[in-house]
Amino acid sequence: MDITEFWDLIEGARAHTAGTDADATADADGKAVSAFLVGHLADTSELTIFEFEQHFTRLHAALYRWDVWAAAYLINSGCSDDSFMDFRAALIAQGRAWYERALTDPDALADHPDVLAVAAGTRRFALFQELVNYIGTHAYERFCGDETGGFYEAYDAFAGPGQPEPGELGEDFDFDDPAEMRARLPRLAELFLAAP
Repeated sequence: MDITEFWDLIEGARAHTAGTDADATADADGKAVSAFLVGHLADTSELTIFEFEQHFTRLHAALYRWDVWAAAYLINSGCSDDSFMDFRAALIAQGRAWYERALTDPDALADHPDVLAVAAGTRRFALFQELVNYIGTHAYERFCGDETGGFYEAYDAFAGPGQPEPGELGEDFDFDDPAEMRARLPRLAELFLAAP
């Protein structure tokens, strides 16, 4: 599986869930997209599952930056370490276009419909999708018919050393400093911070 095929799978999952009760855009915890992808991958091969996980891991690690975390913090009135994992997973589940926009300029999330819904008060939070983190794990368990947790050992043997991990977050700044947040994420700050 190459990166184009990875993104095609994500888009396919989103298209499959669009227009259902669990629309992909408003799939708050990622259940619909995750369930579709787990089912699809479980019907392929161990290699395909591992390649999917490898792409996911690289994309997830690339989002591990202070500016992306600050966007999550503004949008959701806070964001813990664990929640930031779920936020990055949700950005991948939004598809290639949203992922690349957020990676290039996290402030562009001010245009995302779920973010606008939070700003309008019609949603409590946006872009936290925990289950998306575990698509590879659950697909592997279903593929093997075994829930003993052997995925990570098998994946590590496949991927070998030098797997991408979150690295340096970039320049640190204070998420609770309104002036700093307005300077770095002006559009999101306009949506979520009270006027000075």
